[in-house]
Amino acid sequence: MLFTNAKVFTEEKGFVRGGFAVEEGRFAEVFFEEREGGVDLGGACVIPGLVDIHTHGAAGADFSDGDVAGLARMARHLAKNGVTSFAPTSMTLPYETLAQAFRTAVQLLKERPEDCARPMGIHMEGPFFSEKKKGAQNGAYLRLPDFAAFKELYEVSEGLLRIVDVAPELNGAAEFTRQAKEYCTVSVAHTDADYEDTKAVYEAGATHLTHLYNAMPGIHHRKPGVIGAASEKEDVKAEIICDGLHVHPSAIRMAFKLFPGRICLISDSLRCCGMPDGEYELGGQQVFLSGGVARLADGTIAGAASNLYTDMRNVVSFGIDRDEAIRAATIRPAREIGRGDEIGSIEAGKLADFVICGEDLALREVWLGGKKI
Repeated sequence: MLFTNAKVFTEEKGFVRGGFAVEEGRFAEVFFEEREGGVDLGGACVIPGLVDIHTHGAAGADFSDGDVAGLARMARHLAKNGVTSFAPTSMTLPYETLAQAFRTAVQLLKERPEDCARPMGIHMEGPFFSEKKKGAQNGAYLRLPDFAAFKELYEVSEGLLRIVDVAPELNGAAEFTRQAKEYCTVSVAHTDADYEDTKAVYEAGATHLTHLYNAMPGIHHRKPGVIGAASEKEDVKAEIICDGLHVHPSAIRMAFKLFPGRICLISDSLRCCGMPDGEYELGGQQVFLSGGVARLADGTIAGAASNLYTDMRNVVSFGIDRDEAIRAATIRPAREIGRGDEIGSIEAGKLADFVICGEDLALREVWLGGKKI
């Protein structure tokens, strides 16, 4: 199938007039010239399908439920909203619960319906966290870093586990990082660590920071802490939630300056994403959604109720360059889960997952594997 008369997003140059051909679910050719025939897109913009590497749930389903039908419902909701690949993200729960959830991701990837987003990785958020900064994680299941337990879960996931989180101040965090980095991306998260402990974990091989600003100490001129240690390590990418509730727009603009070319947009969405106000469940705890904000019973903000596509458009409205916002929601997160050669950009040989949209990124159509959904 040939697509012509489009503004195709490229990683290096942004939008360029041209088109592309799709064969057997992949981009067969991408060209930057005028051609006739095929599907005339009328000058519309085309961007890669978005990649959400931190999402717990949507449409009433949560990854940690360990239910493949629920995970498919979540994946279908994501795809409909322009997110064509994702890393379902677990919570701090017993290892056997995590193992069951990880099996469902493997099953969905192997048996994925055509209208479902691709589970291209697993993000293991917990249980190696600080009690003080556990946030919406269930404190009953917190554990010290345990490489043997991680390795078992990695094997259960058949290599689909692509990000594991750890709090640097915990005993054994640096050694855990040295071992786990050989298998997946190691990220700093839910931590009260100081600059020195965080730096030690990054020097041990961590290369990621989970939901920047949230569940970590704020930056201080005499205590640069987690944020200071991460920002000066140039191979570290930082996730950020951009629903406009978790992080103020000014702090989002600051983040793009602290981590130039190194921000990944995430949703951190919960099962209440795409659902009406009401009571929901997260890792064995009650979550109350009201006016778009999800909170625990004690008022703690839990995850988010918006999707990554909405968040990407939010970022642009906050003053971030449009091309940079697109990169932060596509190719950059794809690389963080080791999938940069398969998804995240419109290039020959990659999976033909793309979104047709307006100049303002308003979503018009979503295509998955070269098929409109």
